[in-house]
Amino acid sequence: MAREIAPSERMNDVDAVTQAVLTASRLLVAVSARSLAHVEDRVTLPQFRMLVVLSTRGTTKLVTLAELLHVAPSTAMRMLDRLITAGLADRKTNPNNRRETLLRLTDEGHRTVENVTARRREEITAIVQRLAPHQRTALINALTDFNEAGGEPPAPLLDETTGLHPLGWGG
Repeated sequence: MAREIAPSERMNDVDAVTQAVLTASRLLVAVSARSLAHVEDRVTLPQFRMLVVLSTRGTTKLVTLAELLHVAPSTAMRMLDRLITAGLADRKTNPNNRRETLLRLTDEGHRTVENVTARRREEITAIVQRLAPHQRTALINALTDFNEAGGEPPAPLLDETTGLHPLGWGG
């Protein structure tokens, strides 16, 4: 079990929080890597992040996608070219502005996001189930605040009957 930290130490020790977040980050990266294992011949972790952004945003301009991923447009275009070659994404010229390229996921791209996300969700669920209810509540509060401070939008909620996002893709 993790070492118990006094409440005053938790509130004042940025280093302790940073260390805890870095440790959790390692765990989540490991979960992410395992969830990508079945598609690693086609998709890297940064490419999967691009797929997720396209999945949540829908049809998107290249410049917007690059900004969301914090990469140069040329880098985003190289990543996208690999995803197009793999059959996971598609691009077309914007009919309203022929200088813009619009990007979207293919059906196979949506299925890839759904499958990888489902694997990730299963593993994270197994970890969370090991926590006591009061620990889960504390984790929800802490991670919600952390995500808001970092500017990350919430993950979509799942439909409890289908296990899918209301728009039809895995959460």
